[in-house]
Amino acid sequence: MTIDISQFFQVFFDEAEELLAEMERLLLAVDIDAPDAEDLNAVFRTAHSVKGGASTFGVTDMTEVTHILETLLDRIRKGEMALTSEHVDAFLAAKDILKMQLDGHRHGSEVDQDAVGNIRMVLHSLTENVPVAALAPVAVASFGAADTQVVDHSGGRRYRLELPVMDHREVTALGAELGLMGHVSITPLDRDRNAMVVTTHESLDDIIAICSFVLNPEDMIVTELPALDAAQQQLEDAARNKVESDLGYGFFDAVPLHPDNDAASSGAGEGYGFFQPLDEIRANAQSASDDARGYGFFQPLEQIRAAAGIVSDPVTVQEEEKKAAKKEEKEKEKSHAGAESSSIRVSIEKVDQLINLVGELVITQAMIEQRVDTLDPMKHERLLNSVSQLTRNTRDLQEAVMSIRMMPMDFVFSRFPRMVRDLAAKLGKKVDFITNGAATELDKGLIERIVDPLTHLVRNSIDHGIEMPAARRAAGKSDAGRLFLSASHQGGNIVIEVSDDGGGLNRERILAKAQQNGLAVSDSMTDPEVWQLIFAPGFSTAETVTDVSGRGVGMDVVKRNITAMGGVVDIRSAKGFGTTISISLPLTLAILDGMSIKVGEEVYILPLGFVIESLQPTPEDVKEISGKGRVIKVRGEYLPLVPLYQMFDITPRFTDPSQGIVVIIETEGRKAGLFIDDLVGQQQVVVKNLESNYRKVAGISGATILGDGGVSLILDVAALIRSSRQLADEQIFS
Repeated sequence: MTIDISQFFQVFFDEAEELLAEMERLLLAVDIDAPDAEDLNAVFRTAHSVKGGASTFGVTDMTEVTHILETLLDRIRKGEMALTSEHVDAFLAAKDILKMQLDGHRHGSEVDQDAVGNIRMVLHSLTENVPVAALAPVAVASFGAADTQVVDHSGGRRYRLELPVMDHREVTALGAELGLMGHVSITPLDRDRNAMVVTTHESLDDIIAICSFVLNPEDMIVTELPALDAAQQQLEDAARNKVESDLGYGFFDAVPLHPDNDAASSGAGEGYGFFQPLDEIRANAQSASDDARGYGFFQPLEQIRAAAGIVSDPVTVQEEEKKAAKKEEKEKEKSHAGAESSSIRVSIEKVDQLINLVGELVITQAMIEQRVDTLDPMKHERLLNSVSQLTRNTRDLQEAVMSIRMMPMDFVFSRFPRMVRDLAAKLGKKVDFITNGAATELDKGLIERIVDPLTHLVRNSIDHGIEMPAARRAAGKSDAGRLFLSASHQGGNIVIEVSDDGGGLNRERILAKAQQNGLAVSDSMTDPEVWQLIFAPGFSTAETVTDVSGRGVGMDVVKRNITAMGGVVDIRSAKGFGTTISISLPLTLAILDGMSIKVGEEVYILPLGFVIESLQPTPEDVKEISGKGRVIKVRGEYLPLVPLYQMFDITPRFTDPSQGIVVIIETEGRKAGLFIDDLVGQQQVVVKNLESNYRKVAGISGATILGDGGVSLILDVAALIRSSRQLADEQIFS
């Protein structure tokens, strides 16, 4: 039966992208001076996994790059070559090339073949200690041919793989894949079976991993042959054209059968005179724990050496046993961890559909709850209890479904170590990048929109904030500046901070630049007000324009994007000590906690995150400013009064603030009093996009459906404050 693997391409693309991201993370974290062996092995495994998947799906261009990359990594992890920063740079560049090739197959984007050729040449030059022939695929012997191209692999390991009955095409494909790892020769056996002899520097685990794509490893007999020296290599070359009926492979003498030795006589066909038969290996594996290192059906290495007349150093054997035991323990831990954790890939469209359905369920539940409120609790006690239970279950279901969309901030943070490293090297600076709170979760929709603003803030910190090493030494600081990226939950919001220990913001330079740009400034402005000037369009204090920054494009976009997500940007800075830019965002845009307010006959939803307090002022607290409207005095501070009925042209119940309610709101560092008729209550609402269903309405950010089935508009607090004419005069805030 032929299986169409095209249906699994998306899984390969997703997994390959995750593996490449993991490779980059590992490479950035590795200690070049004293690399940890497990870290190097982990990098090698990611490259090998990408190569295996690419080979399975016929993505040959990625296979060729990963093969050279894998060979170099293997030499380094084995201690045959010291890791250098040049190696890490080449590996990161190779990762970028692989990502470009992956995008080319996934999205049809253009692939720069010159860049691919360059990175292959760089990796090839770095592996000059490795025979060049080992880096290229080797021709595989065709069936019935006795001659095969010979490649010098002296010092490499040699394995004989006796394959089960397989299709000719599958054997050829397997031989071609193993040929990427070294030299392969194929010999036909009886009953449509074949044997392969693989000479390679790779491990047995890697060979088995490749074979597992096309066959069950338990159906294959694997034996290790002694390594070839130069003389044996010549002998094998001369005898390669001989018919191997004696099973000696040209350089081993056929072992005579011994009738008195059952094991030898029965194993002559299967063990070829000096390898232990498969059945005996399995039998011994059940009674001897040492054979566990043979995977239950492979012969232990020391027995092969003894049978072949090779004397092993006891100390070396003991070290190998310790390594094998340690490896086995790690494999058990991995398999145990894998058994406990599981996941399933679900498209975001299905998740959004589920969230919408739960939102409708919440609305229906609110309608039912409002209907039963008019019933007599004595007569309908059981119905009311059932509705209460439904309310609790609906809330739990809503929270569980919303958590599906939540993703850890590590999804964003993991993008920056590479960028920080490259940008710091480009600017000639030293930067230690530190993250905290990567496990903090945020809605997927917000995570995707926060990447660009954070990228700009991080680049600004490196370019403008952190000084050059010489300047830092002169200021009594360490040569390497520190850049912090943190995330934490505060109530119903997530707070993301970008901090550096650089020179801080220059108040005088910002004021001078703002005045040059025609902005209204004064020396009496507070520091927070001065810092907000950098968000003005076209504002930049850079003396020269570079490809990093200096054009004044970005910070205004950052603030606009954050505000559009319902967030707030705050800046704290001290000259000579550094700058911290704090971003506060709601955890999700799909559901919000709101306060129901009433003006005339209309009910609006005021997002609770902007509400500080509500009060009923006395007539003495409300003052009229000629031509500027009214202000309200709250604990010695005068705030502009925003009459909501005037903003939306509604006939109110009250026009005197002392008769109605004033809600103190705050956004973008500014406070105001929102004058309304009455407070209805507090509730959690499902946000519906008004713009996609109707059109954009000034002062309105969305809509929701109330329990009575009516539609209530959600106020855009930031837009209301900005559009209020009372705020035109900054002197109100003094």
